[in-house]
Amino acid sequence: MQNSIAVRRKKLKLSQAEVAELAAVTRQTINAIENDKYDPSLTLAFKLAQILNTSVDVLFDYQSEGNAK
Repeated sequence: MQNSIAVRRKKLKLSQAEVAELAAVTRQTINAIENDKYDPSLTLAFKLAQILNTSVDVLFDYQSEGNAK
């Protein structure tokens, strides 16, 4: 699942550590999500969307094999 967390985070001038603190997770978790190494829980996805002033469907781009763009 691809995401635009890093782009949106940088536009808001937030560090990974700042986003992590606001989301109550580690900086390593934010790094793993940004680098497509980890898919967040639905709760965390909504928290990140709120922190980054967007919606979950804009923040995350899900493409299944049968639904590739």
